Amino acid sequence: MGDDVVNLIVLGVISWTTTFLLIRKIFSKRSFEFCNRIVSTIHAILAVILASLSLEDWSCPVCSLSSNCSPKQRQALAVTVSYLIYDLICCLFDERVNLDNAVHHLVSIVGIGAGLAYQKVGPEMVAALIITEISSPFLHARELLKEVGYRDTDLNLAADISFAVIFSVARMVVGPCLTFSVLSANNPIIIKSVSAFWFYKIAKMVKYKLTKRRMIISSSPHIRKLD
Repeated sequence: MGDDVVNLIVLGVISWTTTFLLIRKIFSKRSFEFCNRIVSTIHAILAVILASLSLEDWSCPVCSLSSNCSPKQRQALAVTVSYLIYDLICCLFDERVNLDNAVHHLVSIVGIGAGLAYQKVGPEMVAALIITEISSPFLHARELLKEVGYRDTDLNLAADISFAVIFSVARMVVGPCLTFSVLSANNPIIIKSVSAFWFYKIAKMVKYKLTKRRMIISSSPHIRKLD
């Protein structure tokens, strides 16, 4: 990991913290979580843009498995690492400390940090960044709209549907394929371990969603009548 990447991460942590403090000052009557979600939304949009710009071949983004990180890819990943460090610290100051969220951040920091240190799997990591962050603006929009009084409105419903569709396609369809490509390539063991962890998380989520759907169908009198 070069000095330029380390400097960018440090600068990023300071920038995200400053942005949060400014938003907190502007929306002083809003909750801590509301302000943090605005920062998270800014990061998600910026991360997707930077990651998209860093992919050199859109016809096959991960064809060059285990290839070195390009300068643009290192920049995109460093920005996200800085955000994750900021958000991990931010979680400690929240009223409710979420252990799962903290573990999620730590694993992500270790995984991306390993890729930057080895300067490997650049295309795979930025592709994963797009997959994980592309639904985040809609996730945060759902909660932001609720706090400003738009709960149970058409706008909130649109955000719910957009999040559900994008999240499901990205995490349940594209995500497992990308994880398999990383595990099958000649990558350092730490990168494979992080990828295996995320594959486990995705598989667990898919199982939960399918089980929940079966329970809803079996408990619906209308659906049982149609059967």
